Amino acid sequence: MTLTGPQSVDRALDIVDAVAEASGPVTAKALARQLGCSLSTVYHLLGPLTARGHVVRTARGYVPGPRIPGLHRAFRRHLHPAPGLGELLPRLRRETGAEAYWTAYRAGLITVVDTTAPVTDDSHPFTPGHETRAHATAHGKALLAELPRPLRRRYLADHGMARFTEATITDAERMEAELVRIRHQGFAVSVGEADPAYTCLAVALPGPRQDGVVHALSVSLPTRDFHRRAAAVRTAVAAAAAVALG
Repeated sequence: MTLTGPQSVDRALDIVDAVAEASGPVTAKALARQLGCSLSTVYHLLGPLTARGHVVRTARGYVPGPRIPGLHRAFRRHLHPAPGLGELLPRLRRETGAEAYWTAYRAGLITVVDTTAPVTDDSHPFTPGHETRAHATAHGKALLAELPRPLRRRYLADHGMARFTEATITDAERMEAELVRIRHQGFAVSVGEADPAYTCLAVALPGPRQDGVVHALSVSLPTRDFHRRAAAVRTAVAAAAAVALG
């Protein structure tokens, strides 16, 4: 049976997600099994996805297509970043020896927009995309601390406060106290709250905000390294934030 309307849109997006999340090329048969639909339906949807450049067919299967980088570029542009914000990440990486990140809050969602972590590093705990552990990360807490109390309360209610490690804060009142402290001191730290082996430090970028967007710069590194040079890392991130603000 051929899908029509919203159901076909959902299934087409499922295909894009499946191809993007796969470790290599995915065959149409594998997609049909994964999505629980017929092979003919998969081929029916792969046609326009391929024509529009969202996926590409190779000898081994389907892979993300050339339209995807353009969508990411448009996503970044619509966040209205400060000029040169993306270029600060490699500089911060060189100065700290830690992977650097640009993260943003918009319309009730927190996204890791860009990072210096190699795309081939599957072991790294923080990757670009929708951040589902904001309450347990420094960049998430730095962004939430900048929001009005009703918005941050709504965010935590909508997304929950799952426990990832023994250090994760899962109590709303304790988190509220943590966010007030972060706002007062000007930076956020997460020591093993999202991943037991990693510490991250973040600074939100204050200033004019379009469409309610809030940005943050952050770094992450093994906790044993952070304890040795916490002050230097904090100074470098603060300096990078000052440059981003002009």
